[in-house]
Amino acid sequence: METRVEGKPTRLASGFSDNLSDTCKMGTPNGRGMHKYDDEIPFDSEINYHQSESSLVEVLGSHSGESLTVHHETLAGIVYRSIRVVIFSNKLNLLMPFGPLAILVQKLTAHLGWVFALSLLGIMPMAERLGYATEQLAFYSGDTVGGLLTATFGNATELIISIYALKSGMTRVVQLSLLGSILSNMLLVLGCAFLCGGIVNHKKEQVFNKATASVNSGLLLMAVMGILFPAVLHYTHTEVHVGKSELFLSRFSSCVMLVAYAAYLFFQLKSQRSLYVSVNEEEGQSGNDSNDDESPDISKWESIIWLSVMTAWISILSEYLVGAIEGASTAWDIPIAFISVILLPLVGNAAEHASAIMFAMKDKLDISLGVAIGSSTQISMFVIPFCVVIGWIMGNSMDLNFQLFETAALFLTVIVVAFMLQEGTANYFKGLMLILCYLIVAASFYVHIDSSE
Repeated sequence: METRVEGKPTRLASGFSDNLSDTCKMGTPNGRGMHKYDDEIPFDSEINYHQSESSLVEVLGSHSGESLTVHHETLAGIVYRSIRVVIFSNKLNLLMPFGPLAILVQKLTAHLGWVFALSLLGIMPMAERLGYATEQLAFYSGDTVGGLLTATFGNATELIISIYALKSGMTRVVQLSLLGSILSNMLLVLGCAFLCGGIVNHKKEQVFNKATASVNSGLLLMAVMGILFPAVLHYTHTEVHVGKSELFLSRFSSCVMLVAYAAYLFFQLKSQRSLYVSVNEEEGQSGNDSNDDESPDISKWESIIWLSVMTAWISILSEYLVGAIEGASTAWDIPIAFISVILLPLVGNAAEHASAIMFAMKDKLDISLGVAIGSSTQISMFVIPFCVVIGWIMGNSMDLNFQLFETAALFLTVIVVAFMLQEGTANYFKGLMLILCYLIVAASFYVHIDSSE
């Protein structure tokens, strides 16, 4: 290399390639030049090869479209890589075409049984991919926020369906389906997560943050209180104004519950965030993290985009599935309460079910709890009160009187789960007990006739 060229653009343009070659030869693979030749490099020693290549395009500048071409190729590469990683990396995604096929069958025929089966098969891979995208986002947001995001995206379907049902005046269907979502998340989803996680990690005891579990249990008991008092007021005939006091109490309690949930979010994510660090994050901070070799496959914004796409598609398929279930109930002679409380939430909670099990098998119980218990807390403290307020705005008289049988089922479920979580440990036996409790609840609703009918 000849003497350095300082401030001479003509010489730089003609000899740029040679200087760039010399720079790369003298540098280490990360673009850092050797100390011996630092004074001969016409660029900063921290610059890397890709930055130099970009500078080459800018300096030569005669082909103004070249930088645009490089940018488009990079964007196309990112999109291709993201689709390849998310869509084509799992054999379960072979079931994705069943979703559009269910819509086609609904449009061409009236065979609701086929629509139900195809919709269910189409939702399964989307639910699994929703859990995958949430796991990727948890690398950037942490386990606590990751669980909250999964619960939020998972409950979007229930919220959309509930608002649509309220517009149609189907108040009882909204009450039963939301109640069923709470029962399904707390017993079936959490039970399957504990069972699968305990079997896969049988050589060690799985642990989770007891502070988060205890606060969620307290919020669930508060939700039971809000739902219990209107029912007791109704069945004891102790209303001051018959027909009005029950509705007033429900709307007032709903507003209080919404305020409590907002305060909970602030308390968990801002005010006392250090108390809700997951066990995995604490181990990582102390240098004992066993998952140090794990790294995200896609970026944060890719995860957010995929979460939005998966949620939207699951919501679309859920509408067809709900319509198919309601039509099939008449042909199969299944009680409306069983359809609303058991079958409908099983479909709506498909995303939470897959996510909670996947995280538990990877020994990330804090995210599983955030998905299962966090989802139940969100439904009881946000979705149900929100539907009461939305119904109030619409002129619909939805209240918190879920009837005595349904309220008793909710109360006992919260008590059982609270006892299961008080130790801060999980194993496959606890999971089996929760699943068996759910079978008892399902059998009870199969023989139960809704008193409002």
